[in-house]
Amino acid sequence: MSETPGASQCYSGTTRFLHWLVAVAVIATFPIGTIMLLEGLARPTQDALFILHKNGGVVIFLLVLLRLAWRLRQPAPPFPDTMPRWQAGVAVAAHWALYGLLLVMTVSGYIRVRAGGFPVEMLDALGVPSMVPRSESLAETAKGIHATARLFLGALILVHVAAALHHLWRGDGIFARIWPPLGRGRS
Repeated sequence: MSETPGASQCYSGTTRFLHWLVAVAVIATFPIGTIMLLEGLARPTQDALFILHKNGGVVIFLLVLLRLAWRLRQPAPPFPDTMPRWQAGVAVAAHWALYGLLLVMTVSGYIRVRAGGFPVEMLDALGVPSMVPRSESLAETAKGIHATARLFLGALILVHVAAALHHLWRGDGIFARIWPPLGRGRS
């Protein structure tokens, strides 16, 4: 049985667009962050990947802030009555955990870079001064937080995708609330 939720049960077009934009950016950032740390990588390639990763982090940070601001303005639609209350609670907690981990990742990455004395090219080009003092110990702490949060974020993304695929397979209308990235839904 495949149900298509009504417009009042779908996320807005703006929410859908921001969701998928953040998803693509985050999913692209994971392999870039992994590859750039490989031993024996040619220096120009490694430098290009670091630049892409750092500046991608800035974009993700701004998108997450925009997404949170939009979420406060445009709350999530209600879950269907057929969804068990515990599942709805877990879904809400997982979404807020994703937001939190994305902020931890981007802020710890920024602190690691700036405390390590490295540029963030996008921000430097805009004349945004560093808000972090140069400190190797701070850079190392931020690096550790970034690496640990990456594991939790990756695991939570996998759970999120598995839950989405489960709902798609069940045809209960939950997946249709956020898909397609553009189009149907509330204004």
